[in-house]
Amino acid sequence: MKRSVNKIPPFAALFANFGSSNNQTQLKSVDLEELEDVSRETIFAAAPILDEQETVELADSDGEEIVVAKEPATARNVFDTTDDSSPLASQLASEHKRREKLSGRKLPKPDTTRYMTVSNQKGGVGKTTTTVNIAAALAIAGLNVLVIDIDPQGNASTALGIEHHADVDSIYDVLINDLPLSDVVATCPDIDNLTVAPATIHLAGAEIELVSLVAREQRLRRALEQYALYRDENDMDRLDYVFIDCPPSLGLLTVNAFVAAREVLIPIQCEYYALEGLSQLLKNIEMIQKHLNADLTVSTILLTMYDGRTNLAAQVASEVREHFPNQVLKALIPRSVRISEAPSYQQTVITYDSSSTGALSYLEAAAEIAERGSSLHRS
Repeated sequence: MKRSVNKIPPFAALFANFGSSNNQTQLKSVDLEELEDVSRETIFAAAPILDEQETVELADSDGEEIVVAKEPATARNVFDTTDDSSPLASQLASEHKRREKLSGRKLPKPDTTRYMTVSNQKGGVGKTTTTVNIAAALAIAGLNVLVIDIDPQGNASTALGIEHHADVDSIYDVLINDLPLSDVVATCPDIDNLTVAPATIHLAGAEIELVSLVAREQRLRRALEQYALYRDENDMDRLDYVFIDCPPSLGLLTVNAFVAAREVLIPIQCEYYALEGLSQLLKNIEMIQKHLNADLTVSTILLTMYDGRTNLAAQVASEVREHFPNQVLKALIPRSVRISEAPSYQQTVITYDSSSTGALSYLEAAAEIAERGSSLHRS
């Protein structure tokens, strides 16, 4: 016996096509409260798109066949957003306000080029991701940005779509062979005013080769000074921002980055272990300030991989804000599927999916960096 119904619960409809070959399956009940905190972009990415013209045959608990007239799987019927008090409706309203605030916002140009080293001695905290997405957001806003990749892994070069195989002239040749930076930089294919000095595998041996060179800690700084003169002499626009993506260690490559920069941007993952190496990083920065670059300051701390479903993330964020009230940005970078996917397409999340929550958060962080300027207190 068949019974016709107009619709079934949204999540049941989403998973209706999964099961045996004849599309008859037993549906498992879903507790919607358990799904309230699940990222909407994660669910939409995983959910199959339903065809309006088809019907689904299911078996109810009594074994009777049910013919279901389906509705298209849209945000409206996947989650009910008509209730303003629902978690999803609140989230969407919040994101809408955030986007409106950024819409048409003109970011100020700094008076002089801002040189920022992005560093954290702990790996996996979103350092490279932060570098490329902040740089992309500022460049899209009309500012002239250069990214220098001094991490031998070359992940920043990959994310920005720049070739960095062994035969390409790279930042290695600048540091070791005195090649001008102007011969190395390449333009990001997605963003015209974003240029990149790529890293190649040769950088893996640069730490040893730098040891015997004269002024080994100053080589990147001198290359940047010469590049600034080159741009001026050739009537090119002054760079507004230079971001240096460091390896997760304190070797001569990272020391060169600290000596070349005036500011340090530290991404901190919102997990306990991320805090363990922070004190050592700050001690190393103090050592650089004392002996090699008195102008260096920790101007910016960005909290990354924030998971609002955990108490730990909130506790870590609160603790970092308490100790560094002037440096921590208000913007939080959430855990995001889109942020993770973007590098595999040789893109930043800004260009890969500008409508995602991750892209919005990095746009907010970039705007905050631009508007705060470099006049922050030392940590």
